[in-house]
Amino acid sequence: MSEPNPYADGEYKWGPGQQAGTPGYGYPQAGTPGYGYPQGPAADFGSGAGAGAGYQPTLPGLPVPPQYPQAGQGGGGAPLLSLGDITVVGDQIITPAGPMPLKGAVWNVMDMSRTEEKMPTVAIVLAVIFFIFCLLGLLFLLMKEKQTTGFIQVTVTSGGRHHATMIPARGPETIHWVMGQLNYARSLSI
Repeated sequence: MSEPNPYADGEYKWGPGQQAGTPGYGYPQAGTPGYGYPQGPAADFGSGAGAGAGYQPTLPGLPVPPQYPQAGQGGGGAPLLSLGDITVVGDQIITPAGPMPLKGAVWNVMDMSRTEEKMPTVAIVLAVIFFIFCLLGLLFLLMKEKQTTGFIQVTVTSGGRHHATMIPARGPETIHWVMGQLNYARSLSI
C-alpha cells in the first residue's frame, strides 16, 4: 500500500474542484440542470393555459405541487374528493397503486379507533390537596378527559384493483367526517 497512485498527476487534489468560475459540489454544472433545480422555461413544467403558464418554484429544491389536467384537456379538472392517499379526479380514482375507474367503484370503511375516558393526574393531586382543607376537594375526582387513538381504514375496489388507506383518528368526530366523504364518493361512483 506504499506505492503511489498511478492515476495521480503529481498534484494533491481532494474534494470537488473549486477553481474560479466552476460551481462547488452539489450544484448543477453550467447548461445542465440538476435534479431538484428549476429546469429553465416554464413550458417544461406542464401544459397550462398557454405558453409559459406552468408552475415555477420560487426557490431551488422546493417540491412542485401535483399537476392535475384541466377540464378541457380530457382529464377531470380539480380533485373532487381526497381521503388519505386516495383522490377522485373527474372520472378516475387516483391511488399510489395507479388510476382506477370511478364508475362502479366499491367503497368500504372500517373504524379501528377507540376513545378512552380517564381521570387526569392533576385531578387526583388536587383532590388530595383540597381534601385536607375541606371535603369539596372530592369534586376534583369528577374531572374526566377523553383521548382517541387508532385509525380509520378506507378501501376502494374498482377495475380489478384494490387499494386501502389509513386515516388517523383525531377525535370521536373523525369517523363522521370520513363517512360523509365516503358517502359522497359512493354517490359519484353510481
